[in-house]
Parts: sequence; C-alpha cells; structure tokens
Amino acid sequence: VNNEETEAGEPGVDIYNLTKYTRSNQNTCINQRPLVKPGDVIARGDVLADGPSTDMGELALGQNMRIAFMAWNGYNFEDSILVSERVVQEDRFTTIHIEELTCMARDTKLGAEEITGDIPNVGESALAKLDESGIVYVGAEVKEGDILVGKVTPKGETQLTPEEKLLRAIFGEKAADVKDTSLRISSGTAGTVIDVQVFTRDGVEKDARALQIDQSEIERVKKDLDDQLRIMENDTFQRIEKMLLGKVADGGPNRLKPGTKITKAYLGEVERDRWLEIRLHNEEAAAQLEAIAEQIKLQRDAFRERFEEKKRKLNTGDDLAPGVLKMVKVYVATKRRIQPGDKMAGRHGNKGVISTIVPVEDMPFDAEGEPVDVVLNPLGVPSRMNVGQVLETHLGWAAKGVGRRIGQMLEAKAKIAELRGFLEKVYNTSGKKEDIDSFSDEEVVELCFNLSKGVPMGTPVFDGATETEIRSMLALANLPENGQTTLYDGRTGEAFDRPITVGYMYMLKLNHLVDDKMHARSTGPYSLVTQQPLGGKAQFGGQRFGEMEVWALEAYGASYTLQEMLTVKSDDVTGRTRMYKNIVDGDHKMEAGMPESFNVLVKEIRSLGINIELERE
Repeated sequence: VNNEETEAGEPGVDIYNLTKYTRSNQNTCINQRPLVKPGDVIARGDVLADGPSTDMGELALGQNMRIAFMAWNGYNFEDSILVSERVVQEDRFTTIHIEELTCMARDTKLGAEEITGDIPNVGESALAKLDESGIVYVGAEVKEGDILVGKVTPKGETQLTPEEKLLRAIFGEKAADVKDTSLRISSGTAGTVIDVQVFTRDGVEKDARALQIDQSEIERVKKDLDDQLRIMENDTFQRIEKMLLGKVADGGPNRLKPGTKITKAYLGEVERDRWLEIRLHNEEAAAQLEAIAEQIKLQRDAFRERFEEKKRKLNTGDDLAPGVLKMVKVYVATKRRIQPGDKMAGRHGNKGVISTIVPVEDMPFDAEGEPVDVVLNPLGVPSRMNVGQVLETHLGWAAKGVGRRIGQMLEAKAKIAELRGFLEKVYNTSGKKEDIDSFSDEEVVELCFNLSKGVPMGTPVFDGATETEIRSMLALANLPENGQTTLYDGRTGEAFDRPITVGYMYMLKLNHLVDDKMHARSTGPYSLVTQQPLGGKAQFGGQRFGEMEVWALEAYGASYTLQEMLTVKSDDVTGRTRMYKNIVDGDHKMEAGMPESFNVLVKEIRSLGINIELERE
C-alpha cells in the first residue's frame, strides 16, 4: 500500500491490477485473489491480494496432511506413498496447468501458407470447434488429436516461374495442390481453450477473428480506463464537496447569489462538472478549486491519450520473425488431480511416488474413527537420518489438537476468562512470552477463531522445541505424550498390533507428474544417420534397448527376441517395411536383413583410409 500524502488536486486513489489465470514458464497457473473488501482500512505494508502460492500473504506451497508412519501391504515399499481417496475428492492437490500452443503461417517458395477452416480431406466433425477463420473458439473442450488452428501449405511438384508467381499475386489464385499442416493437440493432453491471440504481420490483411479479438480488447481497455477514471473522479469530487460546503460564494451556476453559503442541497441540484464554475469569496480556497479543476482536465486528457495509444498499438501490425505472415497462440488449461505416479515430498527431502489411492473406508483410523490421509514408510527415516520429519509430525499433531480444543471451547460458548487462561497456557508455558492481557475481548475471540484450525508453531534450528515442550503441548491437546496411538485396519476393523506414530506433516506436490511422463510408441520418426528410432517423449521416440539389456537377453538365450530388437525393431530399413506389409496382409512372418548401423560402421572404417567392401553371395 502506498500511503504518501496527496498533493493539492492530486487524486487520492491508487489502482492495483491483479493478474488472472496467466501461464508461468513451468506451465502452471498464476492467479491473484483479492484479500480486502470495500470499506477496509489498510496501511502501508498490508497484503492486498494472494498470489499463486501464498495464503494471507504467507508462503503456502503445500497442504497439512494427517499422516501415519507404518507399512501397509507393501504399497509403501521403497519410498512409495499411500494416499486416501478423500485427498482427491477434496481437491487438496488439484492444480491448473496452462499450455501455450503456437501455429505460424510462413511464406514458402511455393506460395504462402494459409490459416483457414477449409482443410482438404478432413471431416465436418473435426472442424466443429473452429470458427470461419479456422481458429478454435475460446471455451471449447479439446482432446488429443483435435485441430486447434487449421492451416494448409502449398505442395507443388514444380517451382513456379516468376510470371506465374506474379499472376498468382495479382489474382490471388490458390495453389491447386495443398497439404494439411494444422496445429493439433499433442498426445496425452486435453483441456479447455481459455485464450487465443492472433498476430498479423504489417501489411497483411487481418482475418475476421483477429479483428474480433482487437475489437473486444479495445472494449475491455475502454471499460477498464473508464472505471479507473470514474473511481479517481469520484474521490476528487468528494474532496471538492468537502471543501465547498459552508464556504461563502461570489456567484456560480443556477443563479447563485454572491454572499450565499454553499449547502449540500444546492450542490445536489447542480451537475458535478459545474461545481468547478462556483466562484468562492476566500481566495485561497478559490485557488485550490482552480488547481483541482486543472488536475481533472489533465487527468481526462491523460486517460484519453492512453486509450488512443492502445488503439494505435492494436491497429498497427505485429513485428514477427522474417518469413512469418501470421502467428496464432492458443492457451489450453487443464485440471490435474493427484493420481498414482505423481511425485510428492515433505520438507525434509522425503520424496516419493504415489503407489495407489485407497478408498477412505479402507484407510487406517484411530479410536475416534478419524482416518489418516497419507501412509508413509517408517524405513524412510532411520538410514537417511532426516529425523526432522518425525519432529514435524509430533508438533503438527500437537498444533492441530490444541486448535481443536480451542474450537470445542468456542462451540461450548466458554467464558472469555477461560479462553484467556487456555491461550496463556498455549503461548506462555515456554519460549517467547506473549502479552495476552493486552488483547480486548473481541480480539481474543477472533484469535481463537483463527487458531481453531490449528495453532501455528515455529521451531528454529538449535533453538527449537525440546522434548518436554512437545510432551506438554501434546498433553495440552489431550493426546498421548509419546506421539503414538493405536490405529485400526479400515478393511477388517481390527487394531494393528503396535502403537503407530500419527500426526500432521506439510506435504507438497512436485512438478514431476505422470501425465507429462507417460509415453508409448508404435511406429514413428527415425534418425537420419543411423535409421534407428529417435529417443524421448518430445520426438515421439522409442525405449532404448542398451548394452546391458542385450546381455540379459543373451543370458536367457532369447535369440529370436534379440534378433528382432537389433534388426526389424531398430535399423533394418527393408526388414521393418516388409514386416509392416506382412502384418497388414495377415502373414506374420519376419525376415531380418542388414542393419543400417553396419553401413555406418563400413563408412567409418573407410574414413580411416581402409577400403572395406561387402561382397554379397
């Protein structure tokens, strides 16, 4: 908040624009939510809005989860994590991801590419989500393989003569032969189109969609600037009203007689803009009114100039890369719930992958019937020596338990003195002392409401909570002092044979999501030199069958499997095409030929100056 004093005639209003649903570099969603409402009194340094990973102005990257350290049917073997279905239902780790997809129309040797809804050999259903310009609607639900931007590229067998090029340019004749090069949604993605941007090179005519986007942008900017101007002027005229009331006038609109005192009723009869015509007897006040009138005029001119500037920007073409005529950007938002294969972690390097999501009724529960949210493997603690996670679990349980007791006291409508006494025990048993007596009764009740979900605690390194302090906090919460309790199997209802460490831990979802990693290939692109399949999800590649895997097949004596791995599944070009044909014909035979990598080897030996030739029988 900016709390500088306003100069004479300056508007006493600051306007802050919030960012809504914007893509970050990691494809996550940046969104700001206001924390204040009209009428709130605020001071410099107060938080006005929450960002994508803050809560009431504090960093908030994860969720407080109720966890248990125990083995559960092998589902948390090797750092796997077991999660309750309730976590999914409550959207505790649901995130919004925004992907930006770009389509460019270039000027090629055979003619210009064109963004259009008229695409050869594509059915009506595939074009249903596109408008007449061939660009997807905002709000369309799109899935794998859907067309986002229709684009055709001329494919001429022969290059055009300059004369033909000129005729094409004059008559705008389309290349007779075009191929479909539309922008489609990549595999494994689906979502909702939330925004479309069209950029057109200077000198290229804008299509209907680009004009419509420009028009709506101009309207939005106009509304935004009008709102800002209205807010600022309202504030300025309120100050003018305060200044004029009770002052003696030397004349003014609506036949105001000299020597008359200005009243609220008179100001109500006159239009706001004409208040500035009132002539005041007091010279200082008159000068002030003149300064404000000048300021209002300057302000209106500035806003008009800003609007015209924006309009100019939209009407001029965009500065695109050489050879690019038009560029379309489509933003697709996807909602991702947590699922098996996603990676999670605590604050102590205790990371793991979700193995399964268990129905809430099958999760272990305590004597009060409260199930746990997450089950972690206790073997992840001793060898790694990150005992902080156990400390966090105990303290988290105490914090939640104390908060629950405060909540129960509020529900039972406990006396303020009781609440003060309990808060005294919570805050002043040890550590830094808080002066609870200085709070008013209303503040005590508000504090208790805020604490009822859990009491925040800090335990700095070398100066943190001692064992006795943790025990006293657990006792205050009416919980077992050793931090362990008996849990019952959700499936059988029987108690587990040993007490189990239960508590609250701060868990985070990491940006290693199974949706981004899952990938499978049947046939796809091959490397130009070795003719072997490419690698990696981005290239739609295959899985590498390396040296060690070859040894494994050799050890098993799986010679036919090994042969197809090294030939038809890899770089035997004739063999793999023949095999494809055989499968289509229903004849499941396979004849392995010469791998392309042999030819690469021959060429490499020749480059050393040794002539080596292959003699075929």
